[in-house]
Amino acid sequence: MSSIATSVPLRAPRRAWLTDLPVLLVAVVWGASYLAAKGITTTHTVVAVLVLRFAVVLPALAVAGRRGLRALSAAQWRGAGLLGLILSGIFLLETYGVVHTSATNAGLIISLTMIFTPLAEAAVLRTRPPRAFLAAAGLSVAGVVLLTQGGGFTTPSLGDLLMLLAALARTVHVLAMARIKAVRSADSLSLTTVQLGSAVAVFALLAAAPGTGESPWSVALGFGPREWAGLLFLSVFCTLFAFFVQMWAVRRTSPSRVSLLLGTEPLWAAAAGIALAGDRPGLLGIAGAVLVLAGTTWGRRAADEGAR
Repeated sequence: MSSIATSVPLRAPRRAWLTDLPVLLVAVVWGASYLAAKGITTTHTVVAVLVLRFAVVLPALAVAGRRGLRALSAAQWRGAGLLGLILSGIFLLETYGVVHTSATNAGLIISLTMIFTPLAEAAVLRTRPPRAFLAAAGLSVAGVVLLTQGGGFTTPSLGDLLMLLAALARTVHVLAMARIKAVRSADSLSLTTVQLGSAVAVFALLAAAPGTGESPWSVALGFGPREWAGLLFLSVFCTLFAFFVQMWAVRRTSPSRVSLLLGTEPLWAAAAGIALAGDRPGLLGIAGAVLVLAGTTWGRRAADEGAR
């Protein structure tokens, strides 16, 4: 029995697409987030930007979901708070990683999440992932390698190590959302609000500590229209929308399937680079994009067959 079979019920293809499309859109906005983050963040403003990024949307979430928040049980608060702590670690690792490495390297390394997740899920469930699914994920990773060659893979650095740790943290977050029983019955809006609130608390504590860079207030005062546009994109689409969809989708499908779709993120990062930064992928990059699309399509079919 495969891990997919034990974690997701049989669904019609049409219904599967209804779940997959929002997750794929998350991969699109996350792919574009590398350019947005690099445009507004420096080594000395990472924590301040993270405070602003989360705090911008948190009040609106709290007001919109106040009834759901009051309905949460103590166990649901604890579960969502734990997810928020993991989320804060992901963003710290990713943001510092992007600052200290190239967007090309970051996109390649973070895509390893789609390999880590099915392996971790199989270990937790003590099952073996379908061979076709692993082969499809491997094909997608090979496509990412070719895709990044167009931008030039640079020498591994501290930033690359941070991105590797971020990929592992993403795996933990996806599995935790699927495995923490207390959060399964709560509505996604309330859980997302508590997660982001926990993350803001972590970032605010770090911002108050000496030696962590500029304060959120000074960074906000120094932002112009372009920086505020980038921050709002990161806040509304890459944070609020993305994690709301991820929480919603992972309870309707398997963590492995979600991670595979999110694994197309480097493809969209390359597309953003081509469209907005003038990058040229070349023949290897085009071949890599084709492999990423083929691998994710194959992986989705393998997941559906495993469910049956």
